[in-house]
Amino acid sequence: MPTRARTPLALTVPALLAIALLLLPLAGILARTEWSAIGTHLSRPGTVEALKLSLIVSFWALGLSLVLGVPLAWLLARVPFPGKAFVRSLVLLPMVLPPTVGGVALLLAFGRRGLLGPWLEHTFGIVLPFHTSGAVLSATFVAMPFLVISLEGALAGLRPRYEETAASLGASPLRVFRTVTLPMVAPGLLAGAALTWARALGEFGATITFAGNLPGTTQTLPLEVYLLLQDDPHAATSVSLLLLVIAMTVLVALRGRFSAAPRSGRTADRTASGAGDFGGETSATGAAAPAPAPAKDGKREAEEPEEAGERWALRAEVDGFTRLALSAEPGTTIAVVGPNGAGKTTLLRALLGLTPRAHAALTLGDTDVTELPPHRRQVAWVPQDGALFPHMTALANTAYGLRARGVPRAGARRAAQEWLDRLGVGHLAGRRPAQLSGGQAQRVALARALAARPRLLLLDEPLAALDQTTRARVRHALRGHLAGFGGVCLIVTHDPVEAVSLADRVLVLEDGRALQDASPAEVTRHPRSPWVARMLGRNAWPGTATGDGLALADGGTLVAAEPLPAGSEALAVIPPEAVAVHRERPGGSPRNVWPGTVQEITASGSRLRVLVTSDRVPPLVAEITPQAAADLGLADGTPVWTGVKATEVTVVPL
Repeated sequence: MPTRARTPLALTVPALLAIALLLLPLAGILARTEWSAIGTHLSRPGTVEALKLSLIVSFWALGLSLVLGVPLAWLLARVPFPGKAFVRSLVLLPMVLPPTVGGVALLLAFGRRGLLGPWLEHTFGIVLPFHTSGAVLSATFVAMPFLVISLEGALAGLRPRYEETAASLGASPLRVFRTVTLPMVAPGLLAGAALTWARALGEFGATITFAGNLPGTTQTLPLEVYLLLQDDPHAATSVSLLLLVIAMTVLVALRGRFSAAPRSGRTADRTASGAGDFGGETSATGAAAPAPAPAKDGKREAEEPEEAGERWALRAEVDGFTRLALSAEPGTTIAVVGPNGAGKTTLLRALLGLTPRAHAALTLGDTDVTELPPHRRQVAWVPQDGALFPHMTALANTAYGLRARGVPRAGARRAAQEWLDRLGVGHLAGRRPAQLSGGQAQRVALARALAARPRLLLLDEPLAALDQTTRARVRHALRGHLAGFGGVCLIVTHDPVEAVSLADRVLVLEDGRALQDASPAEVTRHPRSPWVARMLGRNAWPGTATGDGLALADGGTLVAAEPLPAGSEALAVIPPEAVAVHRERPGGSPRNVWPGTVQEITASGSRLRVLVTSDRVPPLVAEITPQAAADLGLADGTPVWTGVKATEVTVVPL
């Protein structure tokens, strides 16, 4: 059993003293309360009137804080602008400023002789000092920072991909904020609202300085306590206890969630409230809602683009980090491949209009959408993790794009259910993302993008989360849709099977530039990137062409049957199945023979891939049968000879 670490005494003693410092004043209230007279004290007319006024002021202050503070928190969390640090300091200032100083500041700004007071009085007849509205303003000034800071923290923790995905589905910024952002940061918003209300309820210094202490007008409960201390200390203690109980109730209800994280995790997803265009899509028993009957009225609300016969070609000029010209005819699917950092995701985000790193002059069909905001481009995006909205059901997620574009609720639900059925997850329509497996969630994300009827479809690793069996089924369904899709689809992938089976073209990126743009067959036969060649399972050695082959960049030479002109940069591609492995130096026809050592043996389907390292040439992968490996007695560290015929070497220019 592990020994528990001993807490240092030098830390324990000050910590206990701090707890005592916080606890003893509260214990003093409890000890001095006349419990037998507490009902009498709290039912006094002056106390009841002050309590009612405190509730009115605190709730008005909360409402004003929500109206003004929520946009301010969003601005601080989402928008870069000059002077942002100064604005955040202004928000924090009332939290550290002595309340009476805050009251003086309010008086000098809104009093009858203040900066705005005379104008408000002469123009609108509004006088804030010594009025209930002045008490509301004082409480708002002191309490609103709690809401802003709490909500800003929640917004900063919300990854923008949810909002960006909603925009790509056609939702305006206001709709995104209302249906996606606010529901996902609801814990932080509720925590901030509770703290704001509690702080407004207990406000004293700014109120008495700015609004005065007029019974029935500005005399709130804290001010009542101040007066009672002079005339009836026992009643003051009882009222103080009431305020203490209210404050502790708020804190216990929050359970420390003063800066609650947004609902983007799977645990939080399970408790999401279901806000959004479609609140609850489950039956009373929790089962998934039955699939609605397919639309038969032929109305526009249930049509997909291909059914309407619409076609949209793609023309794009991208500059910035990613620089390329891209054009494709309607119905074309392009696989975008390349190493990490090549600019694949940047390309997609440039087409969406979501990144400052690159800019795309984009035309879809006959429409130039370059200057349009993301939600009006009709470019749908599926990020790597799907970014399903955790507070909505699968059906509501799938219908989101249709609803954002004005499709009536019933038509959107029908079309969404049809797309879920097509991708094999129709029976999960009533579930939330937290109740879906990774593969199921990815299929729902695909259905959501396809249901939005986009002109350009962008898929970032759409099948990465699926197992092999599910991936094959979803790939087949996706290929069936793309065959009749009236727009262009770009698929970022690291899977050569996806690139070959789904795409009409393969676009190879490297350092933000297009290295190759050709058919899958051409890229497979003559890859011009070492990374792509290795992705396809081939050996790829860069070097400089010579009269009989290639001088390798890492040292050594390679003989090829069809060399390129001497001096040109080139890439030698060697299929693993063309590499022969021997225990002794082979004789006969191979013109490329090297000694080496088996570094690693891995299974690849029904065959084995053997990685051989050598001090003469770069690492080489050979593909052999398990029986051949057994006959040769191969294991890690076994010395071997490898051979490659010159006719098996393909040299392509770089």
